[in-house]
Amino acid sequence: MTTLFGIKNCDSVKKARTWLKDHDIEYTFHNYKKDGIHDATLQQAIAEHGWEAVINRRGTTWRELPQKTRDTMNTNKAMEIAHQNPSIVKRPLLLHNGTTYLGFKAEQYTDIFK
Repeated sequence: MTTLFGIKNCDSVKKARTWLKDHDIEYTFHNYKKDGIHDATLQQAIAEHGWEAVINRRGTTWRELPQKTRDTMNTNKAMEIAHQNPSIVKRPLLLHNGTTYLGFKAEQYTDIFK
């Protein structure tokens, strides 16, 4: 089973969805804005990649956090912040065959779906 987590209007998510469609890959789309984020998926992504990769520290959501919060970020705080504002999670987040993948690169998706 394959699930793509993200926000519909995100350019990277749009590219991933187009790639999956063009390669006839069946998947479920989970909209962070509408449906929030699954605790288990978030925990797994952080365990596999570290909170530093899962939390998008280049985006507006990160920059809007108080400096003290950013300076003292850790796994527990990352989980809490992501539940409060799922837009801070790197997009897209792909869950395929029990493994999570962050972001979209066509080459990576080609390898994943060989």
